Amino acid sequence: MNNLKIFAIAIPVSLLLAACGSTPPADPTVQVVPTETSAAAVLPTDTPDADSGAMPEPATDLAWLIGKSQEDAQGSVTVIVTAQNINSSADAIEFSVAMDTHSVDLSMDLALLATLTADTGLTVNGVTWDGPLGGHHVAGTLSFPASVNGKSLLDGANKLTLTIRDVDAPERIFSWQR
Repeated sequence: MNNLKIFAIAIPVSLLLAACGSTPPADPTVQVVPTETSAAAVLPTDTPDADSGAMPEPATDLAWLIGKSQEDAQGSVTVIVTAQNINSSADAIEFSVAMDTHSVDLSMDLALLATLTADTGLTVNGVTWDGPLGGHHVAGTLSFPASVNGKSLLDGANKLTLTIRDVDAPERIFSWQR
């Protein structure tokens, strides 16, 4: 009877420990995580129009990267960033960010730790982070202003680079290029 009690306790405890166990990543570099993107979010930039044969006008925003995710697994925190609102007519540029760890307290305001840079040379600091401040599994939206001194961050941009500092690694860099 005692063996049955021990067995009944050992199984759930083993499962709990296995779920919270963490395997260190083999390669702590940024990886692109494939996600589904709707056809409406993809703007072709290098294929001729089927009717006229002419090349389409270059996009004025980076809507093609909406829904594209990247993962960075440096240190004890895995960070997954997904482009959400990337539109030159919007007031804000937004990314959803999910952070996962079993050993680091995630009590930080990502808006204070993040910058967004376009290949045009413009850089903006984060303005809002709506995720919870604390815990080991945190998700929220990180927002940036869409313009600097009246100039759109996205005008003429072909590449965006999001940098997040000091989340169990000196720097995490996420880049999207047309």
